[in-house]
Amino acid sequence: MIDNPVAPVSAPVVISASAVSKRFTVRKDTSLKERIVTLGRAGRRHKQDYWALSDVGLEIQAGTTVGLIGHNGSGKSTLLKVIGGIILPTTGEVRHRGRVAALLELGAGFHPDLTGRENVFLNAAVLGLSTAETEARFNDILEFSGVADFIDTQVKFYSSGMYVRLAFAVAVHTDPDILLVDEVLAVGDEQFQKKCLDKIKEFQDEGRTIIIVSHALEQIESLCDRVVLLNRGQVVLDGTARAAIDRFRELLASGEGTRGVQGERASHSLEISAIEIRDSTGAISTRFRIGEPVDVALHVRALRPVERWAAGFSINTRHGQLALASNTDVLDVELSPITDARVLRISLTDLGLGPGEYFVNANVVGLSVSSSHSVTQGATFVVEGDSGTMGPAAATARLLEQPVSGEGG
Repeated sequence: MIDNPVAPVSAPVVISASAVSKRFTVRKDTSLKERIVTLGRAGRRHKQDYWALSDVGLEIQAGTTVGLIGHNGSGKSTLLKVIGGIILPTTGEVRHRGRVAALLELGAGFHPDLTGRENVFLNAAVLGLSTAETEARFNDILEFSGVADFIDTQVKFYSSGMYVRLAFAVAVHTDPDILLVDEVLAVGDEQFQKKCLDKIKEFQDEGRTIIIVSHALEQIESLCDRVVLLNRGQVVLDGTARAAIDRFRELLASGEGTRGVQGERASHSLEISAIEIRDSTGAISTRFRIGEPVDVALHVRALRPVERWAAGFSINTRHGQLALASNTDVLDVELSPITDARVLRISLTDLGLGPGEYFVNANVVGLSVSSSHSVTQGATFVVEGDSGTMGPAAATARLLEQPVSGEGG
């Protein structure tokens, strides 16, 4: 635990969320043809309301560092976006006082066709700085980010680590009263992560308010005065880091909670109840080194017997770029009939993913019966290390200069 004491009761409330709920509408018709067919009143049957947050109440006092934890799909990121004013709640109200800097998504506020320099000024303006203020802090931003060699390159050519380093550097140099951080500390090499953590501790010493969403529980425990555990869009526990983490691990062990927004249960025959990421020993893990084996465990449940069925999965970057995918057909595997529950364990060896955060999607399809079910962003994991290359593929790169044979002959 950090040495900073919990803010005294007399500290002013800088964030107040009252009875906040957020509803999203999920469409069941996935193709353009289906949407055309279901236009009008009939289309209502092809929509489903999904409540990401349900009656959340929260007060945060100045100078505290608060962690938000929970399964994927539990409402953590949605709550952070509502607090930051990025999205509006369906019902309820959020109030905050002071300048807010939000790092909610990798590269949010960046335009891919603009250079890093242009995006610094654009993003700083969004966060409330004038051009003169940005110019005065530009060299500090550049030094902190460590992307000076690429600052005049279009950011669409940046690696995920470069994205987050530049975005974090801009955010922490806008002199915020409230800093919102969503998983971005998981990206970047160890040296940069230490620099980010040192900056956060500096903010803590200065009495600023910080809210962090992270799957790195050890990081949450070391940084936060207070932790809020969310499950199915509701606050399960609001208390000390130790108590919240212990309760979260109980939920993980029992299989309770949500792990992403689930798709349509076509004929209620098959469904994916959970996706887990495990290491080579079979233990649940979310952090891996470059090249380290990763196991994807798909928990599948049959709501009625299915004789022939298939399954597949894909791994995407945070930008939605496909990193890899496979299915039972590609692997030449014929699954045995399923009548109750089954765990499919896909072992990925020689995994050459570059540093960054990745999302896992999965689907199951009934072949002997008409049935399908998919889970989007059902699990997430982070690859750490420095590959010396950019993009989702990691490789050892060497550059050699050689004379052209016969040159000048």
